[in-house]
Amino acid sequence: ARHGPTEEDGKIMQKVGNLLDKEKTTYVVVLTKADKNVKGADSEKNPGRVSDRVWEKLLDTMRSNRVGYAPIVLTSANTRLGRDEVWKYLRLAAEV
Repeated sequence: ARHGPTEEDGKIMQKVGNLLDKEKTTYVVVLTKADKNVKGADSEKNPGRVSDRVWEKLLDTMRSNRVGYAPIVLTSANTRLGRDEVWKYLRLAAEV
């Protein structure tokens, strides 16, 4: 969540965008360490965020690699941000 997508992330998105049937497969982008972008992060009042610059770079990378439809989950192990949402997608994947 601090640095935006890497070159390797773009390559993976491109592969996913070209190979997967979007109607049958859910691709999820998970941004980690969201608590590192805020001072005094805690689980209730200030769980974490992503900068506007990183967010725009991510969206551009996703669109250019044909995965612009994918949900984005912002997470933090320290504040537990996004934990339930990640589990939701894991449960969906297990049902397939």
